[in-house]
Amino acid sequence: MGTGRARSSATNRHLRSLIAQDKVKPSWIVSHDLPLDQAPEACKHFDAREEGWAKVVLHPGQAA
Repeated sequence: MGTGRARSSATNRHLRSLIAQDKVKPSWIVSHDLPLDQAPEACKHFDAREEGWAKVVLHPGQAA
């Protein structure tokens, strides 16, 4: 077995380009958009791998 670094920089640039060209829509994976003050509760749900908690986006400055 071997391990190594992923080529994340090249992959991220490629994905960014696809998103900018409207060839892919990554929003389907976001399950929750929440204000930052709800982060502790969101982490509990996500860490427990509760159904429906795929990807949480936290927004600083957004009121609950």
